[in-house]
Amino acid sequence: MILTRDMLKTWTLVFAIAVGAIARCDIAQAAPAEKLVVAGGCFWCVESDFESVDGVIEAVSGFTGGKSANPSYRDVVSGGTGHYEAVEITFDPDVVSRKTLLSLFFRSVDPTDKGGQFCDRGPTYRTAIFVSSKAEETLAKRAKREASGVLQRRIVTPILPLGAFFPAEAYHQDYYKQDKVILTRFGPRKKSVAYKKYRDACGRDARTKALWGDEAAFAMGK
Repeated sequence: MILTRDMLKTWTLVFAIAVGAIARCDIAQAAPAEKLVVAGGCFWCVESDFESVDGVIEAVSGFTGGKSANPSYRDVVSGGTGHYEAVEITFDPDVVSRKTLLSLFFRSVDPTDKGGQFCDRGPTYRTAIFVSSKAEETLAKRAKREASGVLQRRIVTPILPLGAFFPAEAYHQDYYKQDKVILTRFGPRKKSVAYKKYRDACGRDARTKALWGDEAAFAMGK
């Protein structure tokens, strides 16, 4: 068969449409990124833990759960704003599920402690899970029941409606891996070194190991 110019144009158009349809199908099949907001005590630690999880795109330290708009770190830790130190986790649900992240969250904290977390005490440092839909609430409640069953203890971590999330100052973002030297109670140290010393001194990993044993999510190698 001899292809005429019109026939060639027609087949070229058909091929282009087919390629476009396949591309649109691939785009439609890729799930959009999702977010999970949790409070687990020191947000440097929560950010560090979850940024090590395959499928997590980023974790941002910040504040939520209070009434003040655009609170500073000093505002929150001084009390009165009602905010928790929290972390907004952006993840690819095709790689890691919300269910898995919730399970990891419970196993990275002491969800039986209602007065704070580890060496950090007070309302700012309490644990919480924040949800923005009934489906998210259902998953969070299921994870909470499962954690309670494993520990055979009452879990005090509340599941709360997600309001505005306010990122903390740039100084706090990725604190655990920064090389900038600062003056600390340990003397001049890189932020990454100061973070490790703080985490060890605060007893976070020791407590989660003692509470969760081999199920401790991020402590076993530390």
